[in-house]
Amino acid sequence: MRKKHLFLLGFSFILFASYSYHGNKNKMNRDYVPNEETTVRVAEAIWLPIYGQGIYASRPFHAKLKDSNVWEVEGTLKSAKGGVPFIEIQKSDCKILKVYHGK
Repeated sequence: MRKKHLFLLGFSFILFASYSYHGNKNKMNRDYVPNEETTVRVAEAIWLPIYGQGIYASRPFHAKLKDSNVWEVEGTLKSAKGGVPFIEIQKSDCKILKVYHGK
């Protein structure tokens, strides 16, 4: 009888561990920055404290996906004077790879 309980306990543990592993594995494949709209909003949230309200003079912001995992976002240059904000954001985990403002 005791062997049966130990077997069931061990089997339950293996089943639970397998379920936990596969459940976390699916969460790891999620893209935290899935589309252009989200990417632009993340970029604005990063730029605003660094460069201030002046970033909005570079609207519209354009996002494009590079190498299927890195979003590049940059502003629109409206005159020959000045520059635009630029950022690279990793799609899978929202990691900021590069931030600068052209001159």
